[in-house]
Amino acid sequence: MAQVTRPVTKFSYREYECLPNDGFQHEIVDGEHYMSPAPATKHQKVSRKIHFQLYSQIEMKNLGEVYNAPTDVELGDHDIVQPDIVVVLLEQLAIITPKKILGIPSLVIEILSESNRRFDQVLKFDLYQRSGVPEYWIVDTASESVQQFVLVDGRYVDAGTHCKSIAPKSIAGVEVNLVEAWN
Repeated sequence: MAQVTRPVTKFSYREYECLPNDGFQHEIVDGEHYMSPAPATKHQKVSRKIHFQLYSQIEMKNLGEVYNAPTDVELGDHDIVQPDIVVVLLEQLAIITPKKILGIPSLVIEILSESNRRFDQVLKFDLYQRSGVPEYWIVDTASESVQQFVLVDGRYVDAGTHCKSIAPKSIAGVEVNLVEAWN
């Protein structure tokens, strides 16, 4: 007897748009739906402080645009995420549509929560790497550190763990004071 398998349907942006607006974070990775509860207050505070510094140094100087969650980023037909912070540089502003970011941003930042550590460190790491996101930061509020990864020949290279300050590799003259972000 032959084994009968059900066809696997991968979610796309069309299905994603039908998900409930219920206060949870909904994302699609490789066509699979993932849901996370709202972030903790410390997570949001650190996100706001990093976002503000990047906004002041990038957007206010007309180098690009900086977005915070929830902003949809469609990296492919079956990959729709809402990173905590997204940077799109001036030369790629065409990927910003009225509804979402449709393409590969310059920098993606995820802030770990107890409920999403593996998701950000493994699944999203792999997604951002295979999608070609040039730089990925993983912010750990518990250890007050940021792991910086830079894409080299299609693979992420660990560019260090930072506790006091961090500078994007692809954006000259920009630096985030992490000490300010932790307080």
